[in-house]
Amino acid sequence: MQQQTLEDYCFETTQAEPELLLELIDKTQSDMGYPNKLSGRTIGRTLKLLTGLCKPSLALEIGMFTGYSALSIAEALPENGRLICCETNPKAIKFAQSFFDRSPVGHKIKPVFGPALDTIATIDETLDFVFIDADKRNYLNYYEAVVPLVKVGGLIVVDNSLWQGRILEPNEASDKAVAQMNQRILTDDRVENVHLNIRDGLNIITKIKDY
Repeated sequence: MQQQTLEDYCFETTQAEPELLLELIDKTQSDMGYPNKLSGRTIGRTLKLLTGLCKPSLALEIGMFTGYSALSIAEALPENGRLICCETNPKAIKFAQSFFDRSPVGHKIKPVFGPALDTIATIDETLDFVFIDADKRNYLNYYEAVVPLVKVGGLIVVDNSLWQGRILEPNEASDKAVAQMNQRILTDDRVENVHLNIRDGLNIITKIKDY
């Protein structure tokens, strides 16, 4: 019998996601591949909890994939809350939309096809909540692009901020970008943060002032 890990224990003692999300996981595995790109229960429930605490009117997700994290965030959005999701894979958008259409919170989610930096450049409203989980080479660029748009007191949550440990000895462009982003957050006097060793790392940032 395989020894239970602390990560397994945390998973098992975190309240389960809705059945629709469990179905989404299975369908992603069978139809899309790369199920490891899904945020997973501990991250998904953390996103729901944080969203519920800050009650955003407008949220942004950078990197939607098949919609697991988007639905997790939307669960806790106010009824008039909106979530803009950036995604460059048309197949993933079609897949995710099929689950949004079946969800009681799916109407709050708006997928947008195209590079996230292009989409961000079109946003002329204040963001209350941002979740970053896309191509790692642009992590620092995403962070710098969204901070000016986030309200004071708003949250930015970055997934995969430990990047499977590669940030300790960064070699590839993606390794360096994630490591540079973490250092930028640490020294950015516009924000405060806590960097948590949850799953593959979760950097949680709150904006405390504008320049």
